Amino acid sequence: MKNNTYKRITTNSLNEMKQKNEKITMLTSYDYTMAKIIDDSGIDVILVGDSASNVMAGHETTLPITLDQMIYHASSVVRAVKRSLVVVDLPFGTYQGNSKEALNSSIKIMKESGAHAVKMEGGSEISESIQRILTAGIPVMGHLGLTPQSIYKFGTYTVRAKQKEEANKLISDAKHLESIGCFALVLEKVPSSLAKKVAETVSIPVIGIGAGKDVDGQVLVTHDMIGMTKEFNPRFLRRYLDLDNQISNAVKNYIADVKNQDFPNSNEQY
Repeated sequence: MKNNTYKRITTNSLNEMKQKNEKITMLTSYDYTMAKIIDDSGIDVILVGDSASNVMAGHETTLPITLDQMIYHASSVVRAVKRSLVVVDLPFGTYQGNSKEALNSSIKIMKESGAHAVKMEGGSEISESIQRILTAGIPVMGHLGLTPQSIYKFGTYTVRAKQKEEANKLISDAKHLESIGCFALVLEKVPSSLAKKVAETVSIPVIGIGAGKDVDGQVLVTHDMIGMTKEFNPRFLRRYLDLDNQISNAVKNYIADVKNQDFPNSNEQY
């Protein structure tokens, strides 16, 4: 079903969707061709994620990707999009501990890519950076729970906030992000009961990945969702296609046809 209620999704549309209890859909894109397909299919939000570091560049973590590389991905996506809200991850090292650099990074992304908003990982500790960016009129999406840019601090990609202390901090961080002006929030890999509580506590949309069904929307990495990354099998992932096998078979068939001189045939030449 194509959702045509909104001609163009804005930060305001997402707030309305939460009020109406309409779930928000979000997927990642890093290139023009895929973004065009996803936008045309009616997705609400496209995240140009720093997960590009993993799925596009083959790095083990999201840490190595640079600001200029993120801008390259984001501008490719923006050229394709007619309806979705395009949110870009601020990569590791471009905002932590330095609010002036955070502002400059965000301005550079917005000016050079044409994206609509930025996403940042962390709670009260990055408060100053978020506020400075918001002062420039740039919408900010928060990200709490498992924050992959801090993977070396956590030491593992396990579920976060199972203990009361971390759960309480997460709730107060969510309230804090709302109070300083974030328009939405991603919650990654937290217990569904906690995610539900957060979504009920704040008035801004809460978009989950591995955060259960009681949040205001869902996000997945497209390459995982369409089955291109077969090594990655977390519980929260539902695969809607098995592209790894389908592409592999197509390539094998092409090789066989060329080797056997079946391709090109008489209709496939000039």
